[in-house]
Amino acid sequence: MRAATSQDQIPVTSGVAGKTRGPMAVMTTLFFLSGFLAALNDILIPHLKSIFDLNYAEAMLVQFSFFSAFLIFAVPAGVLVERAGYKKTIVTGLLTMGSGALLFIPAANLPSFAVFMCALMVLAGGITALQVSGNPYVSGLGPAHTASSRLTLTQAFNSLGSTIAPYVGGLLILSGTTVTMEQVRRMPAAALQAHRLSEAAAVKAPYLGIAIALVLLGLLIALYDLPAIKRTAHVRLAGDSSSVWRHRHLVLGAVGIFVAVGSEVAIGSFLVNYFSSPEIGAITARTAAGYVSLYWAGSMIGRFTGSFVMRRLPATKVLGTAALIVLALVITSTLTLGHAAMWSILAVGFFNSIMFPTIFTMGIAELGPLTGKGSGILMAAAIGGAIVPVLQGLVADRIGVHHSFVVPAMSYIFIAFYGFNGSTPGRYWGSSTR
Repeated sequence: MRAATSQDQIPVTSGVAGKTRGPMAVMTTLFFLSGFLAALNDILIPHLKSIFDLNYAEAMLVQFSFFSAFLIFAVPAGVLVERAGYKKTIVTGLLTMGSGALLFIPAANLPSFAVFMCALMVLAGGITALQVSGNPYVSGLGPAHTASSRLTLTQAFNSLGSTIAPYVGGLLILSGTTVTMEQVRRMPAAALQAHRLSEAAAVKAPYLGIAIALVLLGLLIALYDLPAIKRTAHVRLAGDSSSVWRHRHLVLGAVGIFVAVGSEVAIGSFLVNYFSSPEIGAITARTAAGYVSLYWAGSMIGRFTGSFVMRRLPATKVLGTAALIVLALVITSTLTLGHAAMWSILAVGFFNSIMFPTIFTMGIAELGPLTGKGSGILMAAAIGGAIVPVLQGLVADRIGVHHSFVVPAMSYIFIAFYGFNGSTPGRYWGSSTR
């Protein structure tokens, strides 16, 4: 028996496949930019840490400011999609991102860590709008049975952006200065201010270029005939009063998303400082940035490999096994030095790659009319990218960055549990059956 429809809608399209090439190219570009800007934080962290003489916990406020936007702006962006449509939300997101990038200029002129954090939050707010509108739009650009392949393609280009950003950012932002923090701390006030202004100025040109590119792209898309997507509504069954929070696999999946995103971001955030330390790599920050690109390249390759493997093996076992492998790699890195520590932590990127999409898919499995609400809960759980890096920073300030990786290591214990046991749908809290 059918009742009123919900506001949770799944986009579909009846357009000709050939007409989707242009829109797919546009969306692929947007996902590339999103990945590029998110990974650029891995370069900003050591740069701002040096400029403002921050401890690790304070430096991780970069990721806290960035990923908090997912929690703050996801719902308003969803409302904007419903009221204004996908195209206007995308344009709004790009212009917001451009505004955030422009804010880096006054932040560098002051220089002010607080203003840098505000700029990052505005930038991430725009990215949130792109994510909220872009994922369902890409899903609707063609037949439903090929939606996964389209999303995989755009996510691969997101990872391509993440791969390139650390290398480019290292060249443009990280200086080759040999001035140590001990020397900086002994500088007179006037010399210290001049040093900070000089170092902070390195972000001006890159982010000005990014801002111009984002605004121009927003204007081009506003003028571009981006096809509208027809949408249909979920149908609710009459009398369905089940709470989404009763579904054990969803709630545990939200925890899984929280720790998976948080751990992936935390590990990437510490790599430059980790590889620069004398007992690990003893290399410059700029050289270390190139290795961070390898971390994200592994994630890109892992997505394609994981998609192939999971067509032949159960996703639950693949997820659980990948989590155990990552746990072993992180522990190996914390117990070793030199190249062994470097390459074991870099290999984490490959196995991390499947975790977010796989946990997300498992979390919304068999939710039926509650799928929309479940998806919202899982997206909000990406706030882990704001929390876990700060927790690792607090630990790093007390026991050192080398052994601080025990924080993400604990996360993979839970992810392994979720893959092997916690992801089974149909289990309710307080009940072992449907």
